[in-house]
Amino acid sequence: MASAVAGPEIERLIQLLARLPGLGPRSARRAALFLIKKREAVMAPLTGALQTAMEKIVVCKTCGNIDTHEPCTVCTDPRRDQSILVVVADVADLWALERANAVNARYHVLGGTLSPLDGVGPQDLSIDALISRAHGEEVKELILALNATVDGQTTAHYITELLSDAGVKVTRLAHGVPVGGELDYLDEGTLSAAMKQRTLF
Repeated sequence: MASAVAGPEIERLIQLLARLPGLGPRSARRAALFLIKKREAVMAPLTGALQTAMEKIVVCKTCGNIDTHEPCTVCTDPRRDQSILVVVADVADLWALERANAVNARYHVLGGTLSPLDGVGPQDLSIDALISRAHGEEVKELILALNATVDGQTTAHYITELLSDAGVKVTRLAHGVPVGGELDYLDEGTLSAAMKQRTLF
Protein backbone atom coordinates (compact mmCIF):
# COMPACT_ATOMS: atom_id res chain seq x y z
CA MET A 1 0.00 0.00 0.00
CA ALA A 2 1.38 3.42 -0.98
CA SER A 3 2.24 5.72 1.92
CA ALA A 4 0.53 9.10 2.22
CA VAL A 5 2.56 12.06 0.92
CA ALA A 6 0.27 14.80 2.28
CA GLY A 7 -1.98 15.52 5.23
CA PRO A 8 -5.59 14.29 5.45
CA GLU A 9 -6.97 17.69 4.34
CA ILE A 10 -5.07 17.57 1.05
CA GLU A 11 -5.96 13.90 0.53
CA ARG A 12 -9.63 14.83 1.08
CA LEU A 13 -9.36 17.59 -1.53
CA ILE A 14 -7.91 15.09 -4.02
CA GLN A 15 -10.66 12.55 -3.27
CA LEU A 16 -13.38 15.17 -3.81
CA LEU A 17 -11.84 16.40 -7.06
CA ALA A 18 -11.61 12.79 -8.30
CA ARG A 19 -15.42 12.59 -8.12
CA LEU A 20 -15.77 15.25 -10.83
CA PRO A 21 -16.58 14.01 -14.36
CA GLY A 22 -13.47 13.56 -16.46
CA LEU A 23 -11.09 13.56 -13.49
CA GLY A 24 -9.44 10.37 -12.30
CA PRO A 25 -7.11 10.10 -9.30
CA ARG A 26 -4.05 11.33 -11.21
CA SER A 27 -5.86 14.30 -12.80
CA ALA A 28 -7.38 15.13 -9.41
CA ARG A 29 -3.91 15.15 -7.85
CA ARG A 30 -2.66 17.57 -10.54
CA ALA A 31 -5.73 19.79 -10.10
CA ALA A 32 -5.25 19.81 -6.31
CA LEU A 33 -1.61 20.82 -6.68
CA PHE A 34 -2.59 23.62 -9.08
CA LEU A 35 -5.24 24.91 -6.67
CA ILE A 36 -2.84 24.81 -3.75
CA LYS A 37 -0.10 26.63 -5.66
CA LYS A 38 -2.59 29.28 -6.87
CA ARG A 39 -4.45 29.68 -3.60
CA GLU A 40 -4.95 33.43 -3.83
CA ALA A 41 -5.60 33.67 -7.58
CA VAL A 42 -7.77 30.56 -8.06
CA MET A 43 -8.72 28.71 -4.89
CA ALA A 44 -10.11 31.68 -2.95
CA PRO A 45 -12.38 32.89 -5.80
CA LEU A 46 -13.44 29.29 -6.51
CA THR A 47 -14.36 28.78 -2.86
CA GLY A 48 -16.43 31.97 -2.95
CA ALA A 49 -18.16 30.94 -6.18
CA LEU A 50 -18.99 27.50 -4.75
CA GLN A 51 -20.39 29.08 -1.59
CA THR A 52 -22.55 31.46 -3.63
CA ALA A 53 -23.74 28.56 -5.79
CA MET A 54 -24.73 26.56 -2.70
CA GLU A 55 -26.80 29.48 -1.44
CA LYS A 56 -28.39 30.85 -4.61
CA ILE A 57 -28.75 28.13 -7.26
CA VAL A 58 -32.29 26.79 -7.68
CA VAL A 59 -34.08 24.46 -10.07
CA CYS A 60 -36.66 26.22 -12.23
CA LYS A 61 -40.13 24.88 -11.38
CA THR A 62 -41.33 25.58 -14.92
CA CYS A 63 -38.69 23.89 -17.09
CA GLY A 64 -36.17 22.19 -14.77
CA ASN A 65 -33.19 24.38 -15.75
CA ILE A 66 -30.64 25.43 -13.12
CA ASP A 67 -30.31 29.16 -12.42
CA THR A 68 -29.94 31.69 -9.62
CA HIS A 69 -33.57 32.80 -9.81
CA GLU A 70 -36.94 31.18 -10.40
CA PRO A 71 -38.38 31.14 -13.03
CA CYS A 72 -35.07 30.87 -14.89
CA THR A 73 -33.52 33.17 -17.48
CA VAL A 74 -34.70 30.97 -20.36
CA CYS A 75 -38.32 30.90 -19.19
CA THR A 76 -38.49 34.67 -18.65
CA ASP A 77 -36.87 35.62 -21.97
CA PRO A 78 -39.68 37.30 -23.99
CA ARG A 79 -37.76 36.89 -27.28
CA ARG A 80 -38.14 33.11 -27.25
CA ASP A 81 -40.69 31.36 -29.44
CA GLN A 82 -43.44 30.36 -27.01
CA SER A 83 -44.95 27.91 -29.50
CA ILE A 84 -41.94 25.54 -29.50
CA LEU A 85 -41.02 23.35 -26.53
CA VAL A 86 -37.71 21.45 -26.68
CA VAL A 87 -37.58 18.34 -24.49
CA VAL A 88 -34.17 17.31 -23.15
CA ALA A 89 -33.07 14.66 -20.69
CA ASP A 90 -30.68 16.79 -18.67
CA VAL A 91 -29.64 20.39 -18.04
CA ALA A 92 -26.33 19.65 -19.80
CA ASP A 93 -28.32 18.95 -23.00
CA LEU A 94 -30.16 22.27 -22.66
CA TRP A 95 -26.88 24.12 -22.23
CA ALA A 96 -25.38 22.30 -25.25
CA LEU A 97 -28.28 23.37 -27.48
CA GLU A 98 -27.98 26.94 -26.21
CA ARG A 99 -24.22 26.98 -26.92
CA ALA A 100 -24.94 25.86 -30.47
CA ASN A 101 -27.62 28.56 -30.93
CA ALA A 102 -29.66 25.73 -32.41
CA VAL A 103 -33.13 26.97 -31.51
CA ASN A 104 -34.73 30.00 -29.86
CA ALA A 105 -37.45 28.19 -27.95
CA ARG A 106 -38.45 27.18 -24.45
CA TYR A 107 -37.28 23.94 -22.83
CA HIS A 108 -38.43 21.12 -20.61
CA VAL A 109 -35.84 19.06 -18.69
CA LEU A 110 -37.05 15.54 -17.94
CA GLY A 111 -34.35 14.75 -15.39
CA GLY A 112 -33.21 11.61 -17.23
CA THR A 113 -34.65 8.96 -19.51
CA LEU A 114 -36.80 5.89 -18.93
CA SER A 115 -34.61 2.95 -18.00
CA PRO A 116 -36.40 -0.12 -16.62
CA LEU A 117 -33.08 -1.90 -16.00
CA ASP A 118 -31.98 0.96 -13.73
CA GLY A 119 -35.39 1.26 -12.10
CA VAL A 120 -36.20 4.63 -13.70
CA GLY A 121 -39.90 4.85 -14.54
CA PRO A 122 -42.24 7.65 -15.65
CA GLN A 123 -42.86 8.66 -12.04
CA ASP A 124 -39.13 9.44 -11.64
CA LEU A 125 -39.12 11.98 -14.49
CA SER A 126 -41.03 15.23 -15.02
CA ILE A 127 -43.20 13.70 -17.74
CA ASP A 128 -46.53 14.69 -16.14
CA ALA A 129 -45.44 18.34 -16.05
CA LEU A 130 -44.38 18.07 -19.71
CA ILE A 131 -47.75 16.68 -20.79
CA SER A 132 -49.47 19.49 -18.91
CA ARG A 133 -47.29 22.13 -20.61
CA ALA A 134 -47.77 20.52 -24.04
CA HIS A 135 -51.54 20.83 -23.67
CA GLY A 136 -51.20 24.60 -23.21
CA GLU A 137 -52.75 26.75 -25.92
CA GLU A 138 -49.49 28.41 -26.97
CA VAL A 139 -47.53 25.18 -27.63
CA LYS A 140 -47.68 24.11 -31.30
CA GLU A 141 -44.54 21.96 -31.63
CA LEU A 142 -42.68 19.68 -29.26
CA ILE A 143 -39.10 18.80 -30.26
CA LEU A 144 -37.80 15.61 -28.65
CA ALA A 145 -34.07 16.34 -28.32
CA LEU A 146 -33.20 13.07 -26.61
CA ASN A 147 -30.12 10.89 -27.06
CA ALA A 148 -30.16 8.29 -29.83
CA THR A 149 -29.85 5.49 -27.27
CA VAL A 150 -32.32 2.73 -26.46
CA ASP A 151 -33.43 4.58 -23.32
CA GLY A 152 -33.68 7.90 -25.16
CA GLN A 153 -35.78 6.44 -27.96
CA THR A 154 -37.98 4.51 -25.50
CA THR A 155 -38.65 7.78 -23.67
CA ALA A 156 -39.42 9.56 -26.95
CA HIS A 157 -41.95 6.88 -27.98
CA TYR A 158 -43.58 6.94 -24.54
CA ILE A 159 -44.00 10.73 -24.64
CA THR A 160 -45.31 10.61 -28.21
CA GLU A 161 -48.02 8.14 -27.19
CA LEU A 162 -49.08 10.33 -24.26
CA LEU A 163 -49.36 13.34 -26.59
CA SER A 164 -51.48 11.66 -29.25
CA ASP A 165 -54.53 13.72 -28.24
CA ALA A 166 -52.74 17.03 -27.58
CA GLY A 167 -52.95 18.40 -31.13
CA VAL A 168 -49.24 19.23 -30.98
CA LYS A 169 -46.73 18.55 -33.74
CA VAL A 170 -44.10 16.19 -32.29
CA THR A 171 -40.68 16.14 -33.98
CA ARG A 172 -37.28 14.76 -33.08
CA LEU A 173 -33.69 15.57 -33.88
CA ALA A 174 -32.33 14.12 -37.10
CA HIS A 175 -29.94 11.21 -36.72
CA GLY A 176 -27.19 10.23 -39.09
CA VAL A 177 -23.97 11.49 -40.62
CA PRO A 178 -22.39 14.28 -38.53
CA VAL A 179 -21.04 17.44 -40.12
CA GLY A 180 -17.49 16.69 -41.25
CA GLY A 181 -18.03 12.94 -40.85
CA GLU A 182 -16.55 10.39 -43.23
CA LEU A 183 -18.75 7.41 -44.11
CA ASP A 184 -15.91 4.90 -43.74
CA TYR A 185 -15.53 5.76 -40.03
CA LEU A 186 -19.22 5.65 -39.07
CA ASP A 187 -20.90 2.70 -37.39
CA GLU A 188 -23.64 0.72 -39.13
CA GLY A 189 -26.43 2.12 -36.95
CA THR A 190 -25.53 5.72 -37.81
CA LEU A 191 -25.32 4.94 -41.52
CA SER A 192 -28.64 3.10 -41.44
CA ALA A 193 -30.36 6.01 -39.65
CA ALA A 194 -28.88 8.49 -42.12
CA MET A 195 -30.13 6.48 -45.09
CA LYS A 196 -33.65 6.10 -43.66
CA GLN A 197 -33.90 9.84 -42.89
CA ARG A 198 -32.46 11.12 -46.13
CA THR A 199 -33.83 14.46 -47.38
CA LEU A 200 -34.09 16.31 -50.70
CA PHE A 201 -30.85 17.93 -51.84
